[in-house]
Amino acid sequence: MIDIPRRGGPTVLRILLGAQLRRLREERGISTEQAGYEIRGSHSKISRMELGRVGFKERDVSDLLTLYGVTAAEDRDPLLELAREANTPGWWHRYGDVLPSWFEVYLGLEEAASLLRTYELQFVPGLLQTEDYARAVVRLGFPDSSEEEVERRVALRKSRQERFTAPGAPTLWAVVDEAVVRRPLGGREVMRHQLEQLISISELPNVTLQIVRFGAGGHAAAGGPFTILRFAEPGLSDVVYLEQLTSALYLDKPTDVDIYMRAMNNLCITAARPDDTGSLLTEVLREM
Repeated sequence: MIDIPRRGGPTVLRILLGAQLRRLREERGISTEQAGYEIRGSHSKISRMELGRVGFKERDVSDLLTLYGVTAAEDRDPLLELAREANTPGWWHRYGDVLPSWFEVYLGLEEAASLLRTYELQFVPGLLQTEDYARAVVRLGFPDSSEEEVERRVALRKSRQERFTAPGAPTLWAVVDEAVVRRPLGGREVMRHQLEQLISISELPNVTLQIVRFGAGGHAAAGGPFTILRFAEPGLSDVVYLEQLTSALYLDKPTDVDIYMRAMNNLCITAARPDDTGSLLTEVLREM
């Protein structure tokens, strides 16, 4: 029996179902080629299904379960239900007109995560941005967007933020370079409001904010921003998210995750203590 998680939408459900199908296939000693033939597909389709990278047809799942020797209704029904649930659009589907497909995957993971650890060296993390600051970031990244598109992207960001102040909110641990809080993106007043909000947000029990001061010198994560997502569901491994201009990378191999986890831990040691964040941001406000 599989417990269907309440959060994460189709992304997480596909990953969970794919992991279950892979386990069943490997236990029976069946190759991806054999499994692909059974559902009139290729071995690569089986690999994509097992990684949760594609949607699931209920018929395909049913045929695979039969091939894997799962015949009892009490064993089949939860997996078939999971396949149906995995095809249900997430709440972010309504923003599909301004949402690239590669970012939809991240939104599903973010929705399901119990802990997010993120590092930024240019912008305030999206989950901590004010609306005006978010508008400035969106206009910078999408200079040809109409005002309506800008507002849609800002609304999406605001919707993502709501979960972090709701009951049962996940934990957010953000580390930012000092340049992030000193770069007056959007103008002086926009930045002042953003800094004031950071001071307020950093006092929430589920949010930790640290700043890497210029005086700290170089550090292990100088290559660029990244986010590590951790999940309460035992069937989901940690994922590292690396955003690029037109795509994103999702790393879940333990060796890759370990490298980024060590870099994040080193950042937390290099950065000023969380208890100092409020005074540091107040100092920046006075200097503006």
